[in-house]
Amino acid sequence: MNPVMTKEKVRSPGAVEPGARAADGTAWPVRQPRHVHGVPARSAGRDAVVSARGVTKRYGAGDAAVDALRGADVDLRRGEFTAIMGPSGSGKSTLMHILAGLDRPTAGTIAIDGREIGGLKDRDLTRLRRDKVGFIFQSFNLLPTLTAAENIALPLTISGRKLDRKWFAELVETVGLADRLSHKPSELSGGQQQRVAVARALVGRPAVLFADEPTGNLDSRTGDEVLQLLRRSVDDLGQTIIMVTHDAHAATTADRVLFLQDGEIVQDRGRMTRSDIYDVMKSLEVQR
Repeated sequence: MNPVMTKEKVRSPGAVEPGARAADGTAWPVRQPRHVHGVPARSAGRDAVVSARGVTKRYGAGDAAVDALRGADVDLRRGEFTAIMGPSGSGKSTLMHILAGLDRPTAGTIAIDGREIGGLKDRDLTRLRRDKVGFIFQSFNLLPTLTAAENIALPLTISGRKLDRKWFAELVETVGLADRLSHKPSELSGGQQQRVAVARALVGRPAVLFADEPTGNLDSRTGDEVLQLLRRSVDDLGQTIIMVTHDAHAATTADRVLFLQDGEIVQDRGRMTRSDIYDVMKSLEVQR
């Protein structure tokens, strides 16, 4: 079993500084973040597609305030598959939404493909997400009146961008949907619908792809097919993927696993076995 992380009194670069205040004027408590066990901390560099510094998310104010994230620091590298795990309520979904520009942090900074997004107006942020970010959701989110081919091309249709036919054909071959392109979602299995969603997320060549429980609605065999498709998109297409999951098996597909607890990244690990992931998760549950 891997060593259990300890609460060392070590201040990280992302910790909230004394006297710092949230957007509502509330003073942030001075905290001593936990030491992160695992691989060495990544420094910001050219290979970081998404970077977060001192990211905090607070809901409410005063005595009713809840900190969903507490000074998160992370660099997510180009061409790497990262899984985000943690107990229920640990902040993993909040972190993903903020990293993807779907929500704004209360404090801290986020950069996507080298561009800091905190000062962007909503319209500019929407454009950046459209051009730089792909999404895969648990519920597929396909338009029922469109064919598989039309659903895949939808992001480009909406943005008015030209479809690269060669890239489209490569994606269709990669996801194994050549004989299903004229079918509508109701005519596809769950696994086929998720493969359409994967191709749709990749068609615009995003800098980073976020996957929120992508196998949550699938049986184990179909889920494995989707995980291997994501793995191939990293290995063969150079895609960067950030996946939130509660499934230890799914996380074994990733190059790197981040564990959250109480709004902090408490372990940052490389590739792991299912047994090792279970051990870490069990230790985090015990500490709650």
